[in-house]
Amino acid sequence: MGASSFFGKKVVAATFLMAVFGWGIGFYGPPIFMYAVMQKTGWSLALCSAAVTVHFLAGTLIVVKLPVLYKRAGIPLTTLLGATTLAFGVYGWSIVSQPYQLFIAATLSGFGWVTMGAAAVNAVIAPWFISKRPGALAMAYNGASIGGVIFSSVWVYLIGRVGFSYASIGVGALSVTVIAMLCFYVFRIRPGQIGQYPDGESHEPIEQTQAPSTSAISLWRNRQFLTLTVAMSLGLFAQIGLISQLFLLLVGHVAEQEAGLAMGLATASAIVGRFLSGWLISPSTNRRTVAGISYGCQFAGCLTLMGISTFPELLWIGMILFGMGIGNATSLPPLIAQSEFPRQQTQRVVTLIVATAQGCYAFAPVFFGAAKSLFTGATGELFILALAGCIQVLAILALFVGSKGSEQSGVMLKSSGNDGPSPNI
Repeated sequence: MGASSFFGKKVVAATFLMAVFGWGIGFYGPPIFMYAVMQKTGWSLALCSAAVTVHFLAGTLIVVKLPVLYKRAGIPLTTLLGATTLAFGVYGWSIVSQPYQLFIAATLSGFGWVTMGAAAVNAVIAPWFISKRPGALAMAYNGASIGGVIFSSVWVYLIGRVGFSYASIGVGALSVTVIAMLCFYVFRIRPGQIGQYPDGESHEPIEQTQAPSTSAISLWRNRQFLTLTVAMSLGLFAQIGLISQLFLLLVGHVAEQEAGLAMGLATASAIVGRFLSGWLISPSTNRRTVAGISYGCQFAGCLTLMGISTFPELLWIGMILFGMGIGNATSLPPLIAQSEFPRQQTQRVVTLIVATAQGCYAFAPVFFGAAKSLFTGATGELFILALAGCIQVLAILALFVGSKGSEQSGVMLKSSGNDGPSPNI
């Protein structure tokens, strides 16, 4: 079988497109939705920030059940239902007239978007790639960044041009149509159905001797698992918390359209950051070190953004630095898990760390919204930027604490043949 005929390449492309819509609507959309609702209704920052928290918290309830949903309904149907639910939820954001309606809409949008989020990307890619999975995931996750680049500006433009309601209808209809096509033509196909094997190999991968599967209790006592979970949770808490307030922060310094472009620049930088991470990762690389560098870039971005009141040009430098780590905060932890845990445990470990992290960062929007509300003007901006930076430092420390155990694990896995794959397909 030629490399060009390997269907896994089409799966990566389809997953990329799924991530464009998933993150563009469900991840980068809520901060702009929040601003639009505040402009329309006059509701407080604290109330609307709480709705963003409900959006992400509702997603947590679904993401922990995704393996069960995939087993019962299959990936295609689950994904299509999720895209439809997300479209209805965003339309709900656009027509709310009472606070309780806002929280219902946020719940629906949260339920829907995670079916196209990080855990979904891993689930779609996993059957098709083993040794080449890091490269496949990196390519698919670039869709999340492209989604941010496109939709950060598109949402602002459409809402300003045709109104929030019509914008949500148009984007929602397009999203459901595209996802339906991907589900029917790509996601429903498995390697065995067409006589192919993971990574495009001509035979079934040879099973390696692995350590026995660990129970949930022992995982929660495992230093590597705990520190990885804490690092991912803290990193995403800081990231989502700041992103939820970022559009509101930026429009205090630049026009709305320019603020959308700045957020798009940050997500475009995420592609560069993920590419650099892929370039740094080799079978002998400590992936926690790469993740620590990524969090360090976001810390530097927060520090830089603190100076935009005095030096406006720092806005673009700060957004680039902060953006360099946006994609890695989601994509690197699963790759760390793959290098530190036996292959048959990886899916479960990834599901647990993603679900735990989402359960934690769901509270970030309301936390950062309340923190910003404590102060007015520039003081509030400086406070949330400093807060995000300090939390990123804690994430780096969590990675460092688990580094020694990860090195020992790497030796064990290398001896069993699971020594970490190349990041290139």
